[in-house]
Amino acid sequence: MLPGASRAKQHSLAKSVCIANEVTEITKMTIRWGIVGSGKICQDFVNAINSYPKKGDMVVSAVAARENSRAAEFAKCHNISKVFGSYAEMAESKEIDVAYVGALNPYHYELSKLFLESGKHVLCEKPLCLNYKQSESLIKIAKEKNLFLMEGVWSRFSPLYISLENEIESGKLGKILFVEVNLGHPIANIGRISKKELGGSAILDMGVYALQFAQFIFKDEPIKVTAVGELNEDGVDLVDTVVLEYSESRRAVLNIHSKVKLWNKATVVGTLGRSTIEDPFHFPNQLTHVNGTVENFCLHTSPNEYNFQNSAGLVYEAIEVANCIRNGLSESTRMTHKDSLILSKLMDEVRKQVGVHLDVDDKNF
Repeated sequence: MLPGASRAKQHSLAKSVCIANEVTEITKMTIRWGIVGSGKICQDFVNAINSYPKKGDMVVSAVAARENSRAAEFAKCHNISKVFGSYAEMAESKEIDVAYVGALNPYHYELSKLFLESGKHVLCEKPLCLNYKQSESLIKIAKEKNLFLMEGVWSRFSPLYISLENEIESGKLGKILFVEVNLGHPIANIGRISKKELGGSAILDMGVYALQFAQFIFKDEPIKVTAVGELNEDGVDLVDTVVLEYSESRRAVLNIHSKVKLWNKATVVGTLGRSTIEDPFHFPNQLTHVNGTVENFCLHTSPNEYNFQNSAGLVYEAIEVANCIRNGLSESTRMTHKDSLILSKLMDEVRKQVGVHLDVDDKNF
């Protein structure tokens, strides 16, 4: 997640329409969430669900954290009925259906594995795992258990992304040949970015948004990856520039920066024109269409303050997970296992080219 306050830019020369984010009410069958962790992203995830008026039969029923006192405080703040003394205890319980893993990156694999092996569905925050080997192993476990597993790339479920996808599929942009993404925030001093033992990496923390966007648009695996970056004294990348080359002369240029704030837009260019996702592109509320009109997307309000920008949008991935589980699906069609494996492979390649090596890279799973 990224910092910042949620503000929609105004375009005086373009027609602007505010679109309410309508989601069909979920069919009956209560989905009970267990929250794995008590950090800021977990707080926002629960807040997004609890404050959404059309969440349907979906409830946050339990929480567990490394420190029981923090879990108890979290439960009190969010009116959660059950606090478990450990992750293992919650995994073994009959009181949850799906776990939301919002712990730090190095714990994604082990915690997701714990819940899958205990018969629980899993939504794991991005990145799914630290590398391809872990991601492949986790997906294999989910398939063997016939359980739902999804990487929490919440951007994919934004109503704006869906609108852009519809515009592309309509042919209004012509053949898409170029994608440009800029994503930068001055957060290089934060541990989850700068410290290797915390899974620190600009490409793992922020770059996943840019990589997934190129993948979302081209719906293909690149044939060539070129990456350059800047490392800190701990051997962690703080800045990355990535060029992805695809078949048929298609290309994506991605700039990821943890030292300065960039103009965080994403532009899709086709033979008939361009469409731009305005800042903040990672979960946006404003799209400039190829014909110049501006479409605004209004997120629901909450009486509680969010930690990260536009976090109300987290509810859309939660709804996707609930609907998939109800329909007996093991993966989402909007964020598939294949998508996660390609993302993991790309992040491995970028880290390799810029010189970031994690201890986990030497292990087998």
